[in-house]
Amino acid sequence: MPTPATPRSTVQGETARRLVADMERITMDRIGAHAVENAGVNRDLIASGKTIADLRDAGIGGGDSAIILAAGPSIKRHDPIRLIKERGYDGTIIATDSAIFYCLRNGVVPDLAVSLDPHGGRIVRWFGDPDLTFERCAQDDYFRRQDMDDSFHNEIRSNEEVLRLINAHGPQIKIALATSSSTQVAGRAHQSGMDIYWWNPFYDDPDRPESITRRLWERNRVPLMNAGGNVGTASWMIAHAVLGKKHVALCGLDFSYYADTPYQQTQYYKEALEIVGADNLEEMYIHIHNPHLDQGYYTDPAYMWYRECFLSLVPDADCTTYNCTEGGILFGDGIVFTPLRAFLDKFAPEPTGTRRS
Repeated sequence: MPTPATPRSTVQGETARRLVADMERITMDRIGAHAVENAGVNRDLIASGKTIADLRDAGIGGGDSAIILAAGPSIKRHDPIRLIKERGYDGTIIATDSAIFYCLRNGVVPDLAVSLDPHGGRIVRWFGDPDLTFERCAQDDYFRRQDMDDSFHNEIRSNEEVLRLINAHGPQIKIALATSSSTQVAGRAHQSGMDIYWWNPFYDDPDRPESITRRLWERNRVPLMNAGGNVGTASWMIAHAVLGKKHVALCGLDFSYYADTPYQQTQYYKEALEIVGADNLEEMYIHIHNPHLDQGYYTDPAYMWYRECFLSLVPDADCTTYNCTEGGILFGDGIVFTPLRAFLDKFAPEPTGTRRS
C-alpha cells in the first residue's frame, strides 16, 4: 500500500475515479491468485458435484419473475422481506450469501443462494463459522464497524444463530457456488447439506493466450459466467441467463452508502486511510444524486466499479430489471427504478400472506 498522503488541496472523488478506471487490474491483483488457488483446492468437490447448467432443470421457483435479496444498507431501512411475506410472493427468491441469514431469521428459505468472494475467514461468517472465537473477532472489526446487518454486531451470538439456522435449513437450500469460494465456505455448504451448483467467474479475457479464466475452465470444465465483480450482479445474471426469469427485481443492491453514514463505517475505510490519509478522505468517495429519489448518496471505488459493470451488462440481458432497492445509485438505461410494492402489484397482485418458507 502507498504511504499515507500528507494534507493537500482535496478534490472530492479525484483519487476514487482514478482507481475505478484501474479497478479490474486492482481486483485481479488482490484476489486473482487466491481465487484460482481455491478452485484447485475445491477440485474434488467440484468434480463430484453439479454446475449451474444443471440449475435449469432444478425446478427453482415459480413463474417468470425473481427477487434478488442482497445485504446493502437499504435492507435495514426498508425491510423488504416483510412486504414479500405480506404479499405472499411465490416467485423465485435469490439471496446473496450475505442475505441468507436475513431470509432465514425472518422465516423465508431462499430458492437459491449465491456466493463468490474468495475470502475465507469473513465470507464463511455468512454461513456460520464453527471455529469463530472471541480472539478472532478482536483481530478484525469488519462486521462490527460497517453499516450492515445490525444482528452481526454481537458477533459470537449471531454466529451461533447463523450456525443453527444454516444447519437446520441447509438441505432445503440450493447454492450457486463459485469455484473461487474458500475451502471454509465450500466445506460449510457441503457439511450443512446444501445442494451445490458450481460456476467459474470471469477473471480476464478468455480469448487471450495467457488468460487465467481460460486456464481455469480447461482444468475443470465448469461453465463460465460474468459476475460483474460482485455477488449481487452474479445473482442477477443467474436469474435471467440461467433460470430464464424475464422480470428480475433487486433489493439491497445499493452499491453506495447513505449520506449520513460516517466514512468509518464504509467497507474500505481502512484502505482509504492508507492511500490518502485522514485529511484527504473526500478524494476516496464519489457523491451521486439519485434523481428518482431526489436524494444524495456516496460510494467508493469498488462499488462504483460494480455499478459501471452492472450498467454495461444490462443492454444484453434478456429480462426487465427492476431496481426495488429504494435507495442507492444503481439507476440508468435499461433499469426500471421502482418501489418493491409496485413490483409486487404486478407479480403478487393478490395478497395472501402465505409466502412459503
